[in-house]
Amino acid sequence: MRFKWPCCLLFLAAIAYPSLAAAEHEVFYRYVVLGYVKDARGFPQSGKEVKVVREKTGLAYYGWTDAQGFYTIVVRLEDRDLGDRLRVIADGMAATIRAQFDPNNRKDERGTRLDFLGKKPVERPTWFGATLKRFLAR
Repeated sequence: MRFKWPCCLLFLAAIAYPSLAAAEHEVFYRYVVLGYVKDARGFPQSGKEVKVVREKTGLAYYGWTDAQGFYTIVVRLEDRDLGDRLRVIADGMAATIRAQFDPNNRKDERGTRLDFLGKKPVERPTWFGATLKRFLAR
């Protein structure tokens, strides 16, 4: 039987380090950006694409607004990425935010709320937890 070395090495690494795959689902490997996209009159904008781009890597993460104009995007960030700049683009508007979290907190979700209201982006990090809780309760 002939083995291809790269595949064998990946398999052996998965067996030797099973905790690495599990760690990817932990709180300290993600940063959630969520919020609402509304027009100048306050009406929700459904079906709008929202994109978060990590400025350091250029990686983009995509989401779309629902009927209430709500979006949520999960970005892969680790403890060492504290303070990284994220460019959030929605419906022709853009805002740059910094990933802020406590790297010692391994329990609470990390993230921020960024609303696009008319042509004005408004970051509301203190509203993040309550908004995420409502979203997850749906």
